[in-house]
Amino acid sequence: MDLDVVNMFIIAGGTLAIPILAFVASFLLWPAALIKVYHWYWRRRLGMQVDYAEYEGYRFCYSHRGTPGTRPSVLLLHGFSAHKDMWLGVVKFLPKNMHLVCVDMPGHEGTTRSSAVDYSIEGQVKRIHQFVKSIGLNRKPFQLIGTSMGGNVAGVYASRHPSDLCGVTLICPAGLQYPTESTFVQRLRELEKAQDSDGIPLIPSTPEEMEEMLKLCSYVRFKIPKQILQGLVDVRIPNNDFYRECFMELVGEKSRHSLHENMHLISTPLQVIWGKNDQVLDVSGASVLAKAIPGSQVHLLDNCGHSVVMERPRKSAQLIMDFIIAQQNSNKKLS
Repeated sequence: MDLDVVNMFIIAGGTLAIPILAFVASFLLWPAALIKVYHWYWRRRLGMQVDYAEYEGYRFCYSHRGTPGTRPSVLLLHGFSAHKDMWLGVVKFLPKNMHLVCVDMPGHEGTTRSSAVDYSIEGQVKRIHQFVKSIGLNRKPFQLIGTSMGGNVAGVYASRHPSDLCGVTLICPAGLQYPTESTFVQRLRELEKAQDSDGIPLIPSTPEEMEEMLKLCSYVRFKIPKQILQGLVDVRIPNNDFYRECFMELVGEKSRHSLHENMHLISTPLQVIWGKNDQVLDVSGASVLAKAIPGSQVHLLDNCGHSVVMERPRKSAQLIMDFIIAQQNSNKKLS
């Protein structure tokens, strides 16, 4: 083999080795940075653009794709201690020409972190309404979707601002009085008796606690390398004091049963999606909503836990689209 050709292979091999070694180093040494790059990559690939909106000095961070069209716009509200990127798996399976908006909830990720008054459900509903007005989302009725804490907020929002909405989808929402207590609620009762506010299962501070939280939230058992678990913890630890403050507000008297206390006021077409194996918020909550709001659509998913949008993103997107199209067809018949 010609020496120049050998040199070419050596150079090429070295060139390829550099990004490979950089990736391995990032994985081992900076897993938290790698996770952020991963979200950036998927936002970019899915066409989700990050922007900011202000309302009287309060800043909201959100991602969006598309422009308002014949179909209603969709606003997605994430759960406790998550952020707007948790919806990327669902976004992947929604029409590319649909106007989608994913917002960081009050105090979370890029949205202003202010005081406990904003972290109660009523406070979050007020802030989300401000966000909606700041970007003009309610010029036409839109579809509101929320999961867990975000589902609680979405339901109460629907009871307060029905004219803003054409439909609401609640995915395993918090804020109900559940006929059957979940594993998570039972654990909270134990912590309450022990007066232990540091052992909240949804606020991990070690890779082992993170792994336990993922098992609690998901029916599907993902094998996650310890480096990635460490990265997930590293991203969360600087926010854990806020998460505790927010969590204590959410389980306080004002917010604990917010959805239950307001569900009779929901007049907007309602869709409920729940994982049958939810260990955080028991699936029995779906029957509570179905009984209180006649005509609501209820979908219970087999082999699925609390993290419905991450465990079953394709199915979630399909159910959401079917619901939106059905409401549009219904409105056409009425008109």
